[in-house]
Amino acid sequence: MFRKLIFMISMLLLAGCAGEPKDRSLVIWHWMTDRHQAFEELATKYKEQTGVTVEFKKFFPPDIYSTKVIAAARAGTLPDVFGILGEKKILASFVKAGHVVDFSDLLLKDGWQDRFYPQALAVTRFDKDNFYGVKEGYFGIPIDSMNMQFVYNKKLLREAGLDENNPPRTFTDFISFARKIKEAGKQTGTDVEGFVCGWGEVWLMHCLATEWAINLMGEEKFINTLKGEVPYTDPQWIEVFTLFKKLKDEGILYSDIVTMVNREAEDYFARGRSGFAFDGSWSINVYKQLAPDLEYGFFPIPKVAEGNTAPIWGGAGASFMVSSASSKKDEAVAFIKWLTEPEQQMFLVEKTNNLPSITGLEATMGDSLTMLLDDMGATTHPNVWPYEEDSRVIEVMDKGLQQIVLGEKTPEEVAQKIQNMKSRLNSQ
Repeated sequence: MFRKLIFMISMLLLAGCAGEPKDRSLVIWHWMTDRHQAFEELATKYKEQTGVTVEFKKFFPPDIYSTKVIAAARAGTLPDVFGILGEKKILASFVKAGHVVDFSDLLLKDGWQDRFYPQALAVTRFDKDNFYGVKEGYFGIPIDSMNMQFVYNKKLLREAGLDENNPPRTFTDFISFARKIKEAGKQTGTDVEGFVCGWGEVWLMHCLATEWAINLMGEEKFINTLKGEVPYTDPQWIEVFTLFKKLKDEGILYSDIVTMVNREAEDYFARGRSGFAFDGSWSINVYKQLAPDLEYGFFPIPKVAEGNTAPIWGGAGASFMVSSASSKKDEAVAFIKWLTEPEQQMFLVEKTNNLPSITGLEATMGDSLTMLLDDMGATTHPNVWPYEEDSRVIEVMDKGLQQIVLGEKTPEEVAQKIQNMKSRLNSQ
């Protein structure tokens, strides 16, 4: 009788387990305040289509988010889907620890890989025999793309007697344009600057220095510098640092540019207070909110060496990774694949004014977005370089660039200080 009772209880328990519906929910962590509402709308749409619940959890600011993701990886509590911020070596550490799914084979199915701008997809790719010692593969999927370019105020160009459809293409012309804009402002009693940027966020200065370095010396010599084969005291590097001194000496910079954060610079430019700025593709959404009637355009970095390529800092804007520990990896991959379909990509473009990660939408977007997408083929980014500079060297360079603009150090002094740090690290 007792055995029969145990058998009946066991069968009831098994029947109850068999009747439980499979958990069809996904959890996604991110930091993107400008995209959160759009993400939630897409999650609602996806549930209507598939029955799968997708919960987007936002953590802000980005440094808090990054700390949370790293802590979750160590504790084994990563969500189904998440993004990784920072240097590529951080993604490499996640790959080495087995925390993220390799998308390489998945991308080959149904031509998924063919959708993307190669430059956006390359940001989370590791090539064979790479610098990081990570296995070859793709370990994230871009949900949008971005690039950094110069921005100009068309109205201020007109008022200075310049062609609003022909922004400067060389460094010399850029300085000439900026001076004319500033002078035209003085004649009308308007306080207008030649150039504004959030150089209080030093990565923006580093971005410019990198682009001018590659334009001046070529990518091979630039990469050889990262490898330690070319010193930062090389004459061409000193010429790069001297460009920042020339900007200062010409009097075209906003007076407090080295303490200004980028949000302040965007506001300053949006109010028509500067002829030029240096900003990312996300600024389209910023200017739309701050000054809907602002007449502006984008153009690539003014060349120092006219015969060489002018690179554009860019690639993926944000990428999503799938946790290898997730019990719903297939569902997570399916959602990300759906997110990168044309309909969802166009929805994100319309809602956030960010560039899509996939090709084929150019004809349906506004002029500014299309112009930026036209230059995606010229993009470069530290996450796609075969070597990565040590963050301590970058820190010395960025501080040195600020000191040049403040008049505290010469380009030669900064070059020597950078090289001293590089040599010290190489000797360890």
